[in-house]
Amino acid sequence: RFRIDGVLQEAGRFPKEYYENILNRVKVEARLRIDEHYSAQDGAIRYTLKGKDDSVDVRISIVPTLDGEKIVLRLLAGYTRSLTLADLGLSPENQNLVEDAGKKPFGMILITGPTGSGKTTTLYALLKTLNRVDVNITTIEDPVEYKIPGINQIQVNNQTNLTFSQGLRSIVRQDPDIVLVGEIRDEETAEIAVNASLTGHLLLSTFHANDAATSILRLLDMGIEPFLLASTLEVVGSQRLVRKICEHCKASFSLDKKTLIKDIPLAAPFFKESKITIYKGKGCDVCNHTGYRGRVAIYEFIKVTPEIEELIMHNPSSEAIWKESKKRGGQSMFEDGIAKVKEGITTVEEVLRVSSPPEIKK
Repeated sequence: RFRIDGVLQEAGRFPKEYYENILNRVKVEARLRIDEHYSAQDGAIRYTLKGKDDSVDVRISIVPTLDGEKIVLRLLAGYTRSLTLADLGLSPENQNLVEDAGKKPFGMILITGPTGSGKTTTLYALLKTLNRVDVNITTIEDPVEYKIPGINQIQVNNQTNLTFSQGLRSIVRQDPDIVLVGEIRDEETAEIAVNASLTGHLLLSTFHANDAATSILRLLDMGIEPFLLASTLEVVGSQRLVRKICEHCKASFSLDKKTLIKDIPLAAPFFKESKITIYKGKGCDVCNHTGYRGRVAIYEFIKVTPEIEELIMHNPSSEAIWKESKKRGGQSMFEDGIAKVKEGITTVEEVLRVSSPPEIKK
């Protein structure tokens, strides 16, 4: 099965007797133990495309199951290394917000979302805008997904006790201007990250939370002192990936408000026009008859203003944080998604698949 644009699809089947040979070949290419069948193993393969300068990194994960060893191959295409903030589908307001935060001499920028939502790609794109000869940038990642020229990238190695927290301790002694921590996973890493941003470093990281406001509460729950978090956090964002309408079979449809309310009641309040034009892919050979090809992110960002700093100091709810952000022009992921629907980039169904309208956000 292939997960294409975030959706798992069956691609075909082959006889079971072939599987052992395929499994062993993958293990050899990834330099894993072919005689180990009862432990999880992780590895990587770099594949150079014939006739092209580009390469594809393949992350390998093998785990034992009741039916035998299961292989998952994750493809990391080289073209994403060249993506900039302008390529990510950020609204002009969000792009300016992120770029302004990146110009600060110290502080913390957090991007949240589930695994595979494009968080690292967003941070890499930001790093590329900040990467100059007079700026020392160091990262610690697990794993290093893409090599970026001019940036010092460190890979976590638990076998040598090079964890996120231990690596971050060492990085702050390496005279960095900007530090990227691949993920804040525990209280210790969160505490060191906040202290690093307090001592004159701009720190970028990712975090697992449902939305931007909830991530602030999660950090407080991890034991970060409210006054420290309020004084260091500059911007927190959250994102999801939605499928893009296939450009080869895109078609437009006109709906009136009554039909929209009947067919898509959750999204109807976000369309103010009496006549609405929406787009869908009819399905063609290029998109494998799905109507979609490629993905784009939908975002929400919270800029930590003095008013939000004050909220953080007094045990806030996520609703209070989001309400204050809305006063300053903040836009939810759902609203960003609806804007992309109106532009003909994606569909309402895709936006509803990964997000909820603000009034019913969980």
